[in-house]
Amino acid sequence: MTLDETDRRLIALLRQDARLPLATLATKLEVSRGTVSNRLRRLEDAGLIIGYTVQLRPEARPDEIRAWMGILVEGNQTRLVIASLLGEPGVAALHDTNGRWDLLAELRTGSMAELSQVLERIRLLKGIRSTETSIHLATYR
Repeated sequence: MTLDETDRRLIALLRQDARLPLATLATKLEVSRGTVSNRLRRLEDAGLIIGYTVQLRPEARPDEIRAWMGILVEGNQTRLVIASLLGEPGVAALHDTNGRWDLLAELRTGSMAELSQVLERIRLLKGIRSTETSIHLATYR
């Protein structure tokens, strides 16, 4: 699917606030509500927009521990490791990267003890050569 400038602007507006009414989106994009509705349906049907979500400020979850884990995979075990990590409840997001680490996992837990258990389970997975974890302290943007 090819995105035009209006599609890109629509997506940008939704990234800022996914709850914007169709009328507001139409006004900001200088198109009709029907055009916005059709474009949204087309983007959803194509699988480009897969959902709408609520994002909370980190301070709204003061007891949540967040961490980032860089993962180095042994040989050609990436698919096996990804499948295992996607089944780990402490993994909130998983990213394929280049550079020093093969994968980057965003971890979220309710306590340091729980984080320790998640780290231990991940380190024991077959196909993982090494890991490095950094605890998330603050977000500035």
